[in-house]
Amino acid sequence: MCGIVGIYNMQNKKVDKEVLEKMTNSLIHRGPDGEGYFIKGNLGFGHRRLSIIDLSENAKQPMCNEDKSIWIVYNGEVYNYIELMDNLKNKGHYFKSCSDTEVIIHSYEEYGFNCLEKFIGMFSFAIWDERKRILFCARDRFGIKPFYYFFDGEIFIFSSEIKAILESGCITAEPEDEIICDYLVFGLKNHKEKTFFKNIKTLNPAHYLILENSNLKKLKYWELNPTNKIKKDNKNEIEEKFLEIFKESIKIHLRSDVPVGTCLSGGLDSSAIVCLIDNFFNYSNLNTFSAVYEDENISEKKYIDIVLKKINVKGFFIYPKPKNLIDEIEKIIYFQEEPFSSTSIYAQWNVMKLAKENGIKVLLDGQGADEIFAGYHYYYYPFYIDLIRSFKFRKFFKEIKYYFQYHNYSKIDFLSKIFYYSLPFSFRERLNFYFKNKNLNFKYIKKRNNNLFLDSRLDKDLYGNLILKLPALLHYEDRNSMSHSIESRVPFLDHRVVEFLFSLPSKYKIEDGYTKAVLRNSMKNIIPEEIIKRKDKVGFLTPENLWLKNDLKEFVFDILNSKSFKERKFYNSVKIKKEYNYFIAGKIKDTSKIWRVINAELFLRKYFDR
Repeated sequence: MCGIVGIYNMQNKKVDKEVLEKMTNSLIHRGPDGEGYFIKGNLGFGHRRLSIIDLSENAKQPMCNEDKSIWIVYNGEVYNYIELMDNLKNKGHYFKSCSDTEVIIHSYEEYGFNCLEKFIGMFSFAIWDERKRILFCARDRFGIKPFYYFFDGEIFIFSSEIKAILESGCITAEPEDEIICDYLVFGLKNHKEKTFFKNIKTLNPAHYLILENSNLKKLKYWELNPTNKIKKDNKNEIEEKFLEIFKESIKIHLRSDVPVGTCLSGGLDSSAIVCLIDNFFNYSNLNTFSAVYEDENISEKKYIDIVLKKINVKGFFIYPKPKNLIDEIEKIIYFQEEPFSSTSIYAQWNVMKLAKENGIKVLLDGQGADEIFAGYHYYYYPFYIDLIRSFKFRKFFKEIKYYFQYHNYSKIDFLSKIFYYSLPFSFRERLNFYFKNKNLNFKYIKKRNNNLFLDSRLDKDLYGNLILKLPALLHYEDRNSMSHSIESRVPFLDHRVVEFLFSLPSKYKIEDGYTKAVLRNSMKNIIPEEIIKRKDKVGFLTPENLWLKNDLKEFVFDILNSKSFKERKFYNSVKIKKEYNYFIAGKIKDTSKIWRVINAELFLRKYFDR
């Protein structure tokens, strides 16, 4: 895991090493273990190293093949590198290291651009092919690892983070209004090529680009097909198959030459990872890291303790405080490089800090499980609509019986949600816009593709969230971990796991009032029963409502009363302040929009008000 940068000047101007070093060193948090450079005329690569696999100097980057005709700078992990290396050796390739970096080089030599189909992992990289005179850049299937670039037809600059591109001096930081609009109105981020910075783009997940003679071409190399469903529906076989695939994912995600720890929230996803490691893999000295709170009503510690009692691991705990959030929020925004939608990422920030303090470089996390198992509460409603549309009324009434038995929701609220989720997506967007954003200064919204080729409402929402919402969560994951020089791995997002989950009928996601049905059923006798039967969902969250009403109140009012906030073109400061007063008085409960606006203001100050 590392930080990468590069400059390719198509006007044949030589790359300035001092500039390249400045860019590279802005990413020292991503790679404190070393640095390296490759400069050849108008092309330059820079690398900051976090040593995880093959800690020797042989694995140093930028790396080349035997005749130095191919150079790579790479960030990430290809977990199946051992199997690929054996296969490439049988084909006659020679290796000087035991690193996955060199596996990518020889895979490219052997398979060309199709090498991407061979990789299981998270990655972003750039390869310079001297013989073909092309720059080949790629990003993993889900965008777990970042890749940003600036291209004006004359110069191409890329990096793991935007701050390094700004350090090049070739572009001035300017806000991208369209993305700020999407964030403030819909809470969306990382859903387009555009970023919060004008003229700086991201390479989309599952894409690669080729730059040759000033011509930039982008292609997609992988696509999830949600319409591809299993033919044989045998419950026991499916649960066994899922467990087999997920165990294999855990196994290869444990590959490391440094100690590996895990996040543990007390929920189903992180507990599954920890308990599988304890049950099936001979991994000694596994440590877990958790964010908890003194107030038992919002703390997950009782569930974490249940897991720790069952397995032989040591648990470490940290207690996030609102005062510390105020002290650290500017630093967090600096590393995130964009506003974040809630204070919940501060819990994860603290977990990464705790792991760093205890000498851990690699953490496994449960990110992505909710998006593939239908783990969020709102997935119930499209599931019920599918049952009604397919005339499965007996199943529908059985499921809603469990729904009201397990969840404290009124029948009026339930019916209103069913009605809302039965509406066309574009109409739902307009309702959200007109009724929830009256204090924002936007006059229109743009329609977005909602995967209309899918018949199932549940599949439509699952796929949509995988495309629209998961990238933002992975952005948080990458920045929170790398800001503390930690490699965070997400075994639920092994593409084999995701493809298998999307091939299953809806009943394997929601059954008898429970979400994540196939995960729960396959983990019986592995995870404690108290965790299997949990009906609530918390995860690494903060008590945001309480903090905004009490500890953060003075901090928020300082922002709302500031000159910059009142003059900002994106929102109506008077209406925002009025809404915040309503929230403090208990007249409204939703804090999401208030926090989005506050955080957007802090972000705009940090990066653009200089």
